[in-house]
Amino acid sequence: MNLDRFSINQMTVKQLPLPELVAHCLRLGIPGIGLWREPVQEYGVEAAAALVRDAGLTVTTLCRGGFFTSEGWESDNRAAIDEAVTLGTDTLVLVSGGLTPACPDLLSARARITEAIAELAPYAGERGIRLAIEPLHPMYASDRCAVSTLDQALEIAERFPASQVGVTVDTYHLWWDDRAPAAVRRAGASGRIHSFQLADWTTPLPAGVLNGRGQLGTGAVDLAAWSALVEKAGHTGPVEVELFNDGLWARDGVEVLEETLAAFLAV
Repeated sequence: MNLDRFSINQMTVKQLPLPELVAHCLRLGIPGIGLWREPVQEYGVEAAAALVRDAGLTVTTLCRGGFFTSEGWESDNRAAIDEAVTLGTDTLVLVSGGLTPACPDLLSARARITEAIAELAPYAGERGIRLAIEPLHPMYASDRCAVSTLDQALEIAERFPASQVGVTVDTYHLWWDDRAPAAVRRAGASGRIHSFQLADWTTPLPAGVLNGRGQLGTGAVDLAAWSALVEKAGHTGPVEVELFNDGLWARDGVEVLEETLAAFLAV
């Protein structure tokens, strides 16, 4: 894998303001960037789009839509799709949502998620945006995402055209699942790998577990094997590095960016 496919997710170096991140991407030859809605909205969606476009960077994904088990999901997700169009990406990553009073168990939550995507997919498709369902590790099933495996994500995605709905393959969330390699091949065969993200798994996890995504090459995940698996399944597009890590965020952002690029090339 070479630098041409590398994308840095904005959250990996969230301490860097967007103009600074873009400038250092240009300096380092980084061709792609994955954006997050909250900092982009703070900067201004139109302004962010112009900044990235003028720099010649590819916006590989926008994170995130979803949370379909909560009130207000429809207007928020339509806005996310519109923002994706403005930013020039074709992929909106979905974190589907956890248990709520209206969806108090996993089955009802997944049913609601499926119904919501059925409503949203045509709107996205008409605008050239692919919805990428991201399964999250089961430790997030209750509060963030009732879709925990790639098989579960595909069971939803396969109800819709691949041009509208696919999946995100994220090594941090899937590395533990013995069935995931077969699911990757299944997703690839139908053209549904819409996003591929790298992060390592290090222990012990921090309190709250959300910000425990390890720097590449520092944990338990065989990242080279996963990259080969996904590429063999047919995904030859961008590879995003997405790290949530308080230790990395406390450091100099440029240093972390350079370190992440070196780690990507090494693994």
